[in-house]
Amino acid sequence: MRPWLLVAGDFTPFGGMDAANHALARYLGARRDVHLVAHRVAPDVASLPGVRVHRVRRPLGSHALGGALLSRVGRRVGRSLASKNVLALVNGGNCPIRAPNWIHYLHAAYEPEPVGSFARRSKASILRARDLAAERLALERAPIVICNSRRTRDEVVERFGISGSRVHAVYYGTDPLAFSAVAAARRADAKEALGMSRDRPLVGFVGALGDRRKAFDTVFRAWQRLCRGSSWDADLLVVGSGAEQPAWRQRAEETGLMARIRFVGYRYDVPDILAAVDALVHPARYEAYGLSVQEALCRGVPALVSARSGVAERYPSELKDLLILDPNDAGEVAERLTLWRAQIESFPPLVVPFSNHLRSRTWEAMAAEIASLVEDAAPA
Repeated sequence: MRPWLLVAGDFTPFGGMDAANHALARYLGARRDVHLVAHRVAPDVASLPGVRVHRVRRPLGSHALGGALLSRVGRRVGRSLASKNVLALVNGGNCPIRAPNWIHYLHAAYEPEPVGSFARRSKASILRARDLAAERLALERAPIVICNSRRTRDEVVERFGISGSRVHAVYYGTDPLAFSAVAAARRADAKEALGMSRDRPLVGFVGALGDRRKAFDTVFRAWQRLCRGSSWDADLLVVGSGAEQPAWRQRAEETGLMARIRFVGYRYDVPDILAAVDALVHPARYEAYGLSVQEALCRGVPALVSARSGVAERYPSELKDLLILDPNDAGEVAERLTLWRAQIESFPPLVVPFSNHLRSRTWEAMAAEIASLVEDAAPA
């Protein structure tokens, strides 16, 4: 049986692409010999009998330096396994070998807004140019490209001129036990466990605060607008870390919003967080898919999401009022949150069928689909 080679930054069950890579590695590691080239590999995967880890350092915690080493080690391990007719799968431009490519984030589809000091913005510009070049090279060499949504599939075809027959959309799976539906009493208990009021509506925001891609700036402006009205009684729980988090905390203090916004930083207990919130707001400017949105829906949480996100293409017509058309429009976000609050009892029943549908697709089902695509594309 042919061995596999997977090259990715992390194989851990936290975060969108990391969780998906972790699920694929766990599936293959229980059935095949698998070589993982990565910075981090979760113990449950590393301990599988078929898994061999080629760990790559991330010098000084630098993603730029770590990425260069990841590419180098991936190519070296690929050459060493060539005689065994290895089946390889890489992510984006992280290792530009001639192998199937799994796209979780398409650099060519979104240009981040420059933030921070001149030095930081200059560094980001240099890294973006490097990432764009590596991404193009890898995709042009890939026999097939696997994307996490139809939106991403269409962007790959349009931006790189790759034949549609080579590009496939495979949706993420989920853990139906960790992200099961939550009853009202359980939600109240989960709020209390987080130190929040059992009786006040709680809105969650889950996303990195290192740049403006997740559009927390829009959420913040919308929250300012809502809190000016005496009738607005919901609180905001912000889950995520990044270079801009201290600035947002300071701004909340300066504008008197700290009583209405709670920053909890990066959390590993996302299932518990999503058990506590009554709604999720996610007006991302770019989101190839949006796993946190899917996970919220699986817990029965109405999720207000940018219509541009990959996961939005799966929304049924009954939930169209949860789609945010303009992620830059704080007024629209405030209006949709106001609509949700006015119908807070009506939205959860509408979410139930979609929630059940999403939970029915497991990580194992996703992994089996990807494995089949890679094996079918491989030369005999």
